[in-house]
Parts: sequence; C-alpha cells; structure tokens
Amino acid sequence: MTIAETRGAARVGAPARVDPVRDHLRGLGAALASAERHAAQLEAWGVELAARLRRGQRVLVAGNGGSAAEAQHLTAELVGRYREERPAYSAIALNAETSSVTAIGNDYGFDEVFARQVRAHARAGDIVLLLSTSGASPNLLHAARAGRLAGAATWALTGPGPNPLAEVCDEAVCLDGPSPHVQECQLAAIHAVCRVFDAIVMDEEGRSS
Repeated sequence: MTIAETRGAARVGAPARVDPVRDHLRGLGAALASAERHAAQLEAWGVELAARLRRGQRVLVAGNGGSAAEAQHLTAELVGRYREERPAYSAIALNAETSSVTAIGNDYGFDEVFARQVRAHARAGDIVLLLSTSGASPNLLHAARAGRLAGAATWALTGPGPNPLAEVCDEAVCLDGPSPHVQECQLAAIHAVCRVFDAIVMDEEGRSS
C-alpha cells in the first residue's frame, strides 16, 4: 500500500476537518447579512448624530472589553476624522477615562463606573451610546438610566435582542450572532454611521462656506 493509500485509509470514518478561518469568515458574513436589516436605523443615527454635534452637543460612548475598544474607535473617528477633512466634534469614550474608571470603581463599585461619568458630563440633548455584546452589563444599564435622567438620548448597539440594555434605552440596534461576530459588526455599524455623519457634515459645511 502506498503512503497516499495509507493516509486515505486512515481518513475513512474520521470526522471532517474544520477549517477555522473559513468557518469564522462564513459566520461573520452571515452576521453582517443579518445586520443589514438595521441599515435604515444606522442611517438615522448618523443623521441625528450630525445634527446634534453640529449644534454643539456631544456624544458619550461606553462599553466593556472589545466593546470598549469599539467605543474608543467611534470617538476617535469623530474627534479626529473618518475619511475626509472636516471640523472636530465632541465625543468622549467613558471607558478610556482610566483614572475616573478606577477611582469610581474603587469608591462606588464597578456598576457605577459609567453612570457617575454620565451624571457629570451629560446634558439635555446629548447622546449616550452604549455598546454591549450581551446587552446585560449592569454598568451600562446604570449608565443608560443616568443618561435618561440627564435628558440625553440613549442608544444601544448590542448583541441579539431582546435584552435589558435595548429595553432601557430610547433606541437600539441589536445585532445577531455570537459575541466575536457582534463585535466585528459593531465596527461595521460604527463606520456606516460615520459615513453618513461625514456626508451630512461635509454637505452642510459646503453650504455655509
């Protein structure tokens, strides 16, 4: 028996090999396809974000773990730029305020690390945007309630719904899929919102110049 025949015999009855890379990418493709049904809501967020930030209001963003990274990604796009040159706009990633997070966590407990910052910074007309794959993180639920009490609009970008965070916020986009794919779709959603935001801002700036 040749080496090839021996290997073939060994494979008979063996479970099919899983290709982890292609399996992951196929799962991401399915998650992105399901996220497309929220296109109208994401576009509406981009429009509203542009209107409020151009009036001098701000967006406060927060998340835990990978969602914290996406929160910082969004604020970087707004304070810096997404693609085209345009003015800077006020956006704060609450999870990036390390001294505040650790001081509040130490003194008041981890559930308060975002809510206390919202109470300090949020004003009526601002936006509090909370990112979560589970939609159940207590610190984000407290932040949402604090935002509503401050008169801010509260938005949630979460994993599958219904979930507690989506229910407590004014508006929510719930992305289907396991946590890794939800986080990847969060980035796609953020970039989609930024694309709408920039298009409106550039158009308005062009009209006013």
